[in-house]
Amino acid sequence: MSFTKKLFSRKFFLVNLVLIGIMLGFTAAFLAFAGFGNRNGSSPAEVKAETLPEPGTAVTQAIQTAEALQLAFNYVANTVRPSVVELQVVSESSIGGSNGNELPWRFFFGDPEEGEGNGPQVQPSEGLGSGIIVRKSGRTVYVLTNTHVVEGATKITIRLFDEEDFEGTLLGTDERRDLAVVSFQTNRTDIRVASLGDSEKLKVGDWAIAIGSPFGLFSSVTTGIVSALGRDGGPDGNISDFIQTDAAINRGNSGGALVNIRGEVVGINTWIASPTGGSIGLGFSIPINNAKRTIDDIISDGSVKYGWLGVLLQTADRNTLGSLGLQEQARGSMIGSIFSSGPAAKSGLQAGDFVTAIDGRTVSSTEQLIRMVGDLPAGTDALFSIMRDGKAREIKVRIEERKTPDAQDYSGLWPGMEVSAITDLVRSQLKLDRSVSGVVVSSIIPRTPVVTLSLRAGDIITAVNEKNVRNLQDFYRLLNDQSMASLQFTILREGQTLTTLALVRK
Repeated sequence: MSFTKKLFSRKFFLVNLVLIGIMLGFTAAFLAFAGFGNRNGSSPAEVKAETLPEPGTAVTQAIQTAEALQLAFNYVANTVRPSVVELQVVSESSIGGSNGNELPWRFFFGDPEEGEGNGPQVQPSEGLGSGIIVRKSGRTVYVLTNTHVVEGATKITIRLFDEEDFEGTLLGTDERRDLAVVSFQTNRTDIRVASLGDSEKLKVGDWAIAIGSPFGLFSSVTTGIVSALGRDGGPDGNISDFIQTDAAINRGNSGGALVNIRGEVVGINTWIASPTGGSIGLGFSIPINNAKRTIDDIISDGSVKYGWLGVLLQTADRNTLGSLGLQEQARGSMIGSIFSSGPAAKSGLQAGDFVTAIDGRTVSSTEQLIRMVGDLPAGTDALFSIMRDGKAREIKVRIEERKTPDAQDYSGLWPGMEVSAITDLVRSQLKLDRSVSGVVVSSIIPRTPVVTLSLRAGDIITAVNEKNVRNLQDFYRLLNDQSMASLQFTILREGQTLTTLALVRK
């Protein structure tokens, strides 16, 4: 076919038509985008920003209020951050020298051909925490932090707000409250000591600002409120009544400051409740009032001295209270056992006494009683208000210093077991007839005299020296009867009635 015929053929015409359509589409798209980018036909340099509408009076007032609050947060941050330091801690940790796949005889006896090089290896580990400058005397600066931040430290580096580093020295710890004091030396005159507030004045809903170095993010500030007060049950037996806050607290915040809107330190950030290891709004701080005596004691003596009552306390539920002849709403703490040579026994307190106040201060829980007794100076007298056998009494007790060996020597603990009221649940679990009365043994304390009687948890004590026991009131009345030199318990166990050996009173 000739070129002329091809040019005017139907197939060639369709191809040309498609090409022309594509070209027209690109042209239209280009013009459309050009128009979209500059609809007014002006150049980009000529486009003006849209003017914000003028706020009304109410909006203006709201903005001014927000700016005033923002200014308060600025003040707190600028005031407190220079008083909060970062602690870089080096400690030694042991790692096993074996690979865990050894034969049993090698595990127990070792391999004599391998020498002594496979024992635990000591290697340095690094940790990070925060601290608060709480005092300065001459060249010595004192920093408050948590015990768990500096525990086992071989080297402590203290970094100030302006990032100057100093070598720190651990002065002492308070393990019952997880507090420690570290010091460093400097000739600087611009060290800012934190202002310590009064944590007793805190209220739920107050502003709470946390300052520290979470995950090494130096001098971070987070805000929230006081979510709750008087929280018990901290880790490692911490006896503090914690401040709960939703201000973000993470690893590295430990030992840092929780401050109020006035820039006063009201707490020491210590632990979080979290399934992830990060903040979920459940942070806990030790009230600063709990730490003030610790600071003084460690700086002056290098240790903290606690008062000792010489009792083992027992939480009393409403059934126990009723069995003691008390109102179900009674507030206080029950003495479950007593050290025969301790200050409580010397002063006339007895197992089964229910403590309601000390020196006129109401006792609301077992945890509070522990804190109150711990804060009493050794050698001082304290007036205990108690309920015994349904009647109110007052007993003066001379407080002694708490010494760990004495407080953990249970050989002198009387009686050395916890007993509770028989409830419907207990009857159901132990298949007890409704006619059975007495008290149920809930636990036996190791290394106490009562262990020799082979009593078990779940035993029902129905009589003491053949005198019937109907409730806790009867049990403690007989237990504390000094006219009986020895005690025999009649118990009901798995449907069988047994009598124990005689327990001689010390």
